Amino acid sequence: MPGMGLNHRDKRPRAIRRAARHLLHRFVGERRASVAIIFALTLIPILLLTGIAFDFTRAAQKQVLLNAAADAAAIAAVTPAMMAQSDANAILAAQNIFNAQASGIHGVTYSASNLSVVLSDQGLTRTATVTYTAASQNSFAGILKQATWPINGTSKATATVPPNIDFYLLLDNSPSTSIAATTAGINLMVANTPTQGGCAFACHESHPSGESPALGNPGGEDNYTLAKNLGVVTRIQNVATAAKQLTTVAAATEAASNAAYRMAVYTFNGTGTSTVQTLTSSMTTAGTAAGNIDVLQVRQSGYLTSGNLNHDADTNFETAMSNINGIMPTPGTGAAAGTPQEVLFIVSDGVDNEFPTFTCSQPLESGSHCQQPFDTTWCATIKNRGIRIAVLYTVYLPLPTNWWYNLWIAPFSGQIATNMQSCASSGLYFSVTTDGDISAAIEKLFTQAVATARLTQ
Repeated sequence: MPGMGLNHRDKRPRAIRRAARHLLHRFVGERRASVAIIFALTLIPILLLTGIAFDFTRAAQKQVLLNAAADAAAIAAVTPAMMAQSDANAILAAQNIFNAQASGIHGVTYSASNLSVVLSDQGLTRTATVTYTAASQNSFAGILKQATWPINGTSKATATVPPNIDFYLLLDNSPSTSIAATTAGINLMVANTPTQGGCAFACHESHPSGESPALGNPGGEDNYTLAKNLGVVTRIQNVATAAKQLTTVAAATEAASNAAYRMAVYTFNGTGTSTVQTLTSSMTTAGTAAGNIDVLQVRQSGYLTSGNLNHDADTNFETAMSNINGIMPTPGTGAAAGTPQEVLFIVSDGVDNEFPTFTCSQPLESGSHCQQPFDTTWCATIKNRGIRIAVLYTVYLPLPTNWWYNLWIAPFSGQIATNMQSCASSGLYFSVTTDGDISAAIEKLFTQAVATARLTQ
């Protein structure tokens, strides 16, 4: 059997040669229709077309490889790491990528001087355009009368870098934020304050003994201490926890996006704005400061201090917004080489209680101080500076059995949420009511603020 296989392979070439000689003899001996002349006349264009097809196909294959090199070069100029570099460094990186790949393609004539890399920076967006010209060496140069076949190509890549952002937290810590955070907590506080007619607020007082009538709490303690002893969590405590958790989310987002974040923390009440933490790049530092915020301590009901009978005018939104507007500098685009974008986070129940320096939209209590929904004038001023405002409205709890609420708050209660939403930039408003998860709400608000940052520049 092996011998048979070997003989079979030997016969095939001889058979082909015999067939070729037979056809050649027939062609030479053929006299009909001048076949020889026709063959001679068509041989040259056939060879020319064959050469063109062969060299064109090879040139097209080389162009595919060079286009791939141009694609890689363009992408190299807009990688996250390179977006933080200068244009000159990005151009050099693109050139090195293309030259390295082009030099490895056999049969290509190419000069680095025939490569163009152009960058266009628009805010946070960079577009890299790579253009090359080269030549494919022809195998049928003699027939084609052309040593090379010109080839060229262009590739573009665009990327947007996550912006650097400074976040300013403005947290309401007025006495109204001392309300129990859950329905169960409210009911527990009401059940344990019968001499007060049932009070859901854990008011923080330095001299509760001065109350008339007395609060009636064990040992004369204030409602703040009573709530702690009962294990009741207040809304301000949840805000503090949420703000601290926000810094953890910010740190993780910052690392994942290769952006740079800073954060500052402020509280506000009737005395204006208090600095909890100045602007810092340490989310841990900001988180510790935010986690320590607490409700404003007053002397007793109606008195901020012993010599200040302010009728509980302990929430001044306008002064707080004026102060924070003066603290925040002019924002930038957030690009690595420029200044950061800025986002103001406001967490509040949305009700003013202050001695007005403006026309109050509601009747003045005791003829001197104003209770009304937050005025949005300062919101517009800040947004017009290019600073976005994110608002978390901790819904002001209706107290239908409370005479003070019915007389002074209920008449405008339907306007509170409207004003809070009007204060916020587009898409940056959330509300959370009793039993709601403040931490989840503020995290969603932060995520939305980051996600929409690049779209506003």
